[in-house]
Amino acid sequence: MPAFTHAIGFDDLPFERDWRGDVRIIGTVYAQTTLHGVVSGKVRRDGRNSTAELTRLVDTSLFRPHLHLILLQGVALAGFNVVDAHKLSADTGLPVMVVARREPDMERIRAALLDKVPGGQRKWRLIEKLGPMEELRGVWVQRVGLSLKDAGVALHHLTLTGNIPEPLRSAHLIAGGVGSGHSRGRA
Repeated sequence: MPAFTHAIGFDDLPFERDWRGDVRIIGTVYAQTTLHGVVSGKVRRDGRNSTAELTRLVDTSLFRPHLHLILLQGVALAGFNVVDAHKLSADTGLPVMVVARREPDMERIRAALLDKVPGGQRKWRLIEKLGPMEELRGVWVQRVGLSLKDAGVALHHLTLTGNIPEPLRSAHLIAGGVGSGHSRGRA
């Protein structure tokens, strides 16, 4: 069983509510709780290119040979650019774990997607395909390619401060600092 000690975690930069266009994303590469690298890319606000861009960032990273796991701070980037976690896992050959601080209001997300977002039905199907979030070690997770037990092992190895794994916590801090000139302490 892999120890899931080497991971890349992604988050997006803050953007204005009325922004339309590309949004920068940050990925941080960790070996357990030590930062080893940073990657960045762009995805379209409410678009559909997040899976392809994450695949590109993972597969072209100098750290790719060492990675065990991809972590996402929620299943969407840049608003509702929903990641196809199953395709991301299949294309990279790595398991994917979606992490949230609290259980999301899925009915509210569904309504927003179906009523307000172009391609919302397709995006909602991607979210439904992941199944319900599961509470684990103080956070909520969805997972592709790893058992609940392995997800717990990964959280154990990758979490130092609070409950959010370091790759996600630092991606969030870097994204905030780059995007708005300062970071906020919570991921």
